[in-house]
Amino acid sequence: MHRIIPGLPCGHGRGLFLLPVSLSLEVSVGKATTIYAINGSAILLPCTFSSCFGFENLYFRWSYNNTETYRILIDGIVKNEKSDPKVRVKDDDRITLEGSTKEKMNNISILLSDLEFSDTGRYTCFVRNPKEKDLNNSATIFLQVVDKLEEVDNTVTLIILAVVGGVIGLLVCILLLKKLITFILKKTREKKKECLVSSSGNDNTENGLPGSKAEEKPPTKV
Repeated sequence: MHRIIPGLPCGHGRGLFLLPVSLSLEVSVGKATTIYAINGSAILLPCTFSSCFGFENLYFRWSYNNTETYRILIDGIVKNEKSDPKVRVKDDDRITLEGSTKEKMNNISILLSDLEFSDTGRYTCFVRNPKEKDLNNSATIFLQVVDKLEEVDNTVTLIILAVVGGVIGLLVCILLLKKLITFILKKTREKKKECLVSSSGNDNTENGLPGSKAEEKPPTKV
């Protein structure tokens, strides 16, 4: 499905400018698909929306469902970009709308207080924009209410990291030791070579071999 952008020319000879409708109204509940909360505490269920065409009298609602129940928790209207969201119907007094359009955040998050285990389920944030011919979109987040939050045991991970780090450190030490040994052997060979050359020069001098630096002795006078 596509939409012609208002104000742009279209028709024969002018070209047709189309934009996918799915790219206009967007709804997000964040990156986490599942969140955990302790029984008796409060949890913020995030939801924001955006529209490249703007919005007017935008309708929103939060709904809850599990395997047995479906119900609308809260719904309301956002008149325009300068107006904060207004609640029309609220199913549960434990719910507080934390919405705001300040700084173009378009926030319609809700705070759910005094959590119960029965609150575990899927929470869907739904938005409909009349300015876009009632185009709608939604996003869902799963809430798991627990007795306590379990700490993640990172012992195994730390052991693995320590082992890997140790192996890498050992390899680095081996490479450095190898380079040091190579350097020492090279210097030893160079010194040995110099010693041989020096020794060979001295022999040549003493024996008066061709190419030596031995001084010529004057002939013995009779």
